[in-house]
Amino acid sequence: MIARERFAILPTPITHLPRLSKALGGPEIWVKRDDLTGLAFGGNKVRKLEFVLADALKKGAQTLISVGAAQSNHCRQTAALAAKYGLDCILVLSGNPEEDFSGNILIDKMVGAEIVWTEKESRNRVLEATFKDAENQGRKPYLIPLGASDSIGSSAYVFAFEELLQQMDRIDWVVLPSSSGGTQAGLVLGAVRNQWDGHLLGISIDRSVPKLQEIVSCLATQASEYLGEPRLFTPQEILVNADYLGAGYGIVGEPEIEAIRLFARYEGLLLGPVYTARAAAGLIDLIRKGFFKSTDRIVFWHTGGTPTLFATKYAKLLD
Repeated sequence: MIARERFAILPTPITHLPRLSKALGGPEIWVKRDDLTGLAFGGNKVRKLEFVLADALKKGAQTLISVGAAQSNHCRQTAALAAKYGLDCILVLSGNPEEDFSGNILIDKMVGAEIVWTEKESRNRVLEATFKDAENQGRKPYLIPLGASDSIGSSAYVFAFEELLQQMDRIDWVVLPSSSGGTQAGLVLGAVRNQWDGHLLGISIDRSVPKLQEIVSCLATQASEYLGEPRLFTPQEILVNADYLGAGYGIVGEPEIEAIRLFARYEGLLLGPVYTARAAAGLIDLIRKGFFKSTDRIVFWHTGGTPTLFATKYAKLLD
């Protein structure tokens, strides 16, 4: 039995987007609403944290420590979880505290997280030092990696894929944002375990195709071992598109802005500017290029991130 705490609001709905599908003149688009998992605006990391927290509690943790960019959705969900369970939380974030005190940072503060600011280049070193300091202070820290993307966190999306299959009888494609790789890895493993014959495409947010394929295949392999059904995944088995990286991580361009506006104005559905907007921009472009068949049924996996819409640096772009 895999240890798991249950606090996510599941199953998340799956919703048809008929007006957007018609406007794009392509395949049938549906959305898996993992932005509705609960816990301080929700997101895909809530599923992962159910399994990660169970491991932390089993090990007697009193302080959750994690890492990310200033507007990290993962860190926001981790901080909210710590508050819910009466644990301390320390977040090591790369960014400018003066510029970024809005969006997810505001929520981090509201739920009581301690924030250690650093430059991205020194983030891992600062994270290691922060963990050691907490350990020396007797705070019983538990380290959650970037995006909760390890064998434990990734395994959550094996069960998420099974949930999806119970909700729809035919799915040709699943399209999702992919960065730290854990969500895609779990879905890949779930697809294999359920002998699904569709296609699963990760739209890269910040990594090259070879790098993301390597990350996802390694995590899928590790998750299979964690779940007791070992299988070796190769990078070539992982379907990734890195054509939509734009100017880099967290830099919102016209494709992301158009995606946000299309989803909002045709369906009243809000996307986060960093992850889901970039993946949706890729989906929109691929539809326009005829990559999918007109008869395909596509599920776009909404991984959350909507609080970043209210971060000052992003809100200004949407005027």
